[in-house]
Amino acid sequence: MNDSRIARKLDASTGAGTRLDPWFDRYADRALGMKQSETRSLFAVANRPEVVSLAGGMPNIEGLPLDFLADMTAKLIRERGPQVLQYGGGQGEEELREMIVDVMRPEGIRAHPDDITITTGSQQALDIITQIFINPGDVIVAEAPSYVGALGVFRAYQANVVHVPLDKDGLIPEALEETLAKLAREGREVKFLYTVPNFHNPAGVSMSAERRPQIVEICERYHVLILEDNPYGMLGFDDQTMTPLQRLNPDGVIYLGSFSKTFAPGYRVGWALANHAVTQRLILANENAVLSPTKMGQLSIAEYLRSYDWMAQIKQYRSMYRERRDAMSAALDRHLPRASWNVPEGGFYTWVKVPDGIDAKAMLPRATTNLVAYVSGTAFYADGQGSDHMRLSFCYPTPERIEEGVRRLATVIENELETIEMFGHPTRYPNTGVETPKSNLR
Repeated sequence: MNDSRIARKLDASTGAGTRLDPWFDRYADRALGMKQSETRSLFAVANRPEVVSLAGGMPNIEGLPLDFLADMTAKLIRERGPQVLQYGGGQGEEELREMIVDVMRPEGIRAHPDDITITTGSQQALDIITQIFINPGDVIVAEAPSYVGALGVFRAYQANVVHVPLDKDGLIPEALEETLAKLAREGREVKFLYTVPNFHNPAGVSMSAERRPQIVEICERYHVLILEDNPYGMLGFDDQTMTPLQRLNPDGVIYLGSFSKTFAPGYRVGWALANHAVTQRLILANENAVLSPTKMGQLSIAEYLRSYDWMAQIKQYRSMYRERRDAMSAALDRHLPRASWNVPEGGFYTWVKVPDGIDAKAMLPRATTNLVAYVSGTAFYADGQGSDHMRLSFCYPTPERIEEGVRRLATVIENELETIEMFGHPTRYPNTGVETPKSNLR
């Protein structure tokens, strides 16, 4: 029995909680493992108008056809109000699932509406998938670095996350095979591999075409399910799309999609594509969690897809985000020549290795004091590493704000380097033995 559980049992024996929380001794163990992500912790500061936020992954939705959406919504309620405002089914509305089949087709996915489950954003899909597969102590293999929202879900369900490094071409097949072989020798069963193969959050890289069948083959051989999270796949700056892992092994991959990045996050609509057996369990978990996903959001998106040129809208997004990516790269070249970074071909993020000696997490309070925000690389690892990296987001600020934000950040970094030269290197977070992607992401 671990120390925290012993302490809680002692509290329970006296019928006491804590001074701050009288119900502390009644929480489930998994609740005690929950913590606010580093990205969410920044929101209160980053949303202040005087702060240039290079932290959040918020899409820029100013280019949406708001007048069209207002008229569309009014018409939808006038003509279908009793249906739109009523409960729905746990799998989601069939008319939207049929349209999602068309949305996935440009990426090469051939799917059936019956194999799609609508969720409250793809974040909820992560939650219910983890719920149905993971017992406390089970192993999930995830890229290093990995999406902070997924790591939070995995932690909440008390999974053990084992990281596998990626480089400029995405997840490294040899490292994955070595990790799976080691875990097999140790008798530790891997429930699934979690990957963001396209325009990765936070690393900004994409899995190469050569590696995709290798990753799928390795997972087939070790009987490991793949959870393919693809919120950015339609946002390639050169109009490129890449072969989904799901297409290579439909029965061995659960594919997650979302309208949050390609349309608007406020509707909170995502989906999971899985084989029929898994889909039936996802529907049950969905019903237990929310009864039915938002019907208003689903039917609004269905009407948008049916009556508006949504692909033209996505092309506008691609152009806008490419301009902001270019602004970020140019600003880094001008102001942070001692750092290294990748130049992403799509998505929202640039992954920056800070100059040697700097601890990005320890530096963050001084950056926010200097009115610029970023996310420390430590947010994207389950084991405390990553302090030598930061994630910079270029999706929301204007090019002018990006320039100013990087200039402010460079001032903070220069001050840190001067302090290090004067007093020596600060204490670094311990390395736990998992390789961290470094300048090979340049």
